[in-house]
Amino acid sequence: MPELDSKYKAVRSVTRSIAECLSPEDQMVQSCPEASPTKWHQAHTTWFFETFVLRPFLPGYKAFQQEFHWLFNSYYTSLGREIPEKKLRDCFSRPSLDEVLAYRQHVDQEMERLLWGLVNDEPARIILLGLNHEQQHQELALTDIKHAFFSNPLHPSYAGSSRLEEKRSAASKLTWHSFKGGLIEIGYPLETANHLDFCFDNETPRHKVYLEAFQIANRAVTCREYLEFMSDEVYTRPEYWLSEGWETVTKAGWQAPLYWERDCNDETGWRVFTLRGWHGLSTLLDTPLCHISFFEADAFARWRGCRLPTEAEWECVANQAPLHGNLLDSDRLHPATANGTGVEQLFGDCWEWTASAYTGYPGYKPLPGAPGEYNAKFMCGQMVLRGGSCVTAASHVRATYRNFFPPPTRWQFTGIRLAT
Repeated sequence: MPELDSKYKAVRSVTRSIAECLSPEDQMVQSCPEASPTKWHQAHTTWFFETFVLRPFLPGYKAFQQEFHWLFNSYYTSLGREIPEKKLRDCFSRPSLDEVLAYRQHVDQEMERLLWGLVNDEPARIILLGLNHEQQHQELALTDIKHAFFSNPLHPSYAGSSRLEEKRSAASKLTWHSFKGGLIEIGYPLETANHLDFCFDNETPRHKVYLEAFQIANRAVTCREYLEFMSDEVYTRPEYWLSEGWETVTKAGWQAPLYWERDCNDETGWRVFTLRGWHGLSTLLDTPLCHISFFEADAFARWRGCRLPTEAEWECVANQAPLHGNLLDSDRLHPATANGTGVEQLFGDCWEWTASAYTGYPGYKPLPGAPGEYNAKFMCGQMVLRGGSCVTAASHVRATYRNFFPPPTRWQFTGIRLAT
């Protein structure tokens, strides 16, 4: 399948480009429990293709190194041997980065051999899952290295700052768009998909949902608007917080979004760490707020007399919007100011917290075997996010895509869109 081979090479090349400016030492760092070293991201995504594609579908395949079968597993408990603790991934000085890159090359060569001889759809579906899995890890690698560099006392920059120094206009005024609600359908339409289309199992089955009439904001909440929330001392006012949120805020001592630090040299009193280094908050006031938890998003919405949209409301709106935005392909690596018309920023910039708990749709069935662990086992204690971010690949987003994280999560590019 030449077309699938092209997709495979394109995705794998993006991973290489993300890592190429990082030193071997950079690629060893794991700065928080949610994160993983860049070296591990490269090895684990390669492990996926070796484990789920080459071993079962390529006769005579010879593993690069047998120990890698358990070493680079993540959470697939049905595959056997106990998985190394995620919090210890930065302790693996061996295999070296050179060995990991050799592992990737070995698997790429064998995948090319398989892809050019592929005649049926069964391995194709698993390969597409692997490619989308790798795109998720590309986003995670950038998110993780941002946290690693922020945690480093030297605060190195991942990329040059020029893309954040462009002349900025004010953000669009926050306005409301009304939707009449009624009976709608959400979820991926499998019946219209071709053999190279893809969705995750948690996006299915497509089903009917009844919506009351609602309003949704035309854009994401900006840093300027969130600074007003902070100035009103809402971080010290329990009446706006969910019980678990207030407990989290007080225990962690949160006073601002992740990556905001006080800076007397900026007129706002704050500076923000980005993948392109430090920037005064005054230069980013009209860009979308990011790196906040569900608890902070919910508190902000309550403070504004609003709420977060449900995921069904969000998808209803997104199905009527063009599928483009500030994504990884734009190379900005930071949310961009909204200054158009209509409902903007649904795709890219920041993942948007919704009010919906992450669970299976009516009639949901996970994939058979170990791949079924990919999404189903996390359907407890997590909230749904929608829309992608500035480090999500453009070919990876769609209106039905369901991301999910625990409510306290802040290290991911997460933001707010209001609804009423």
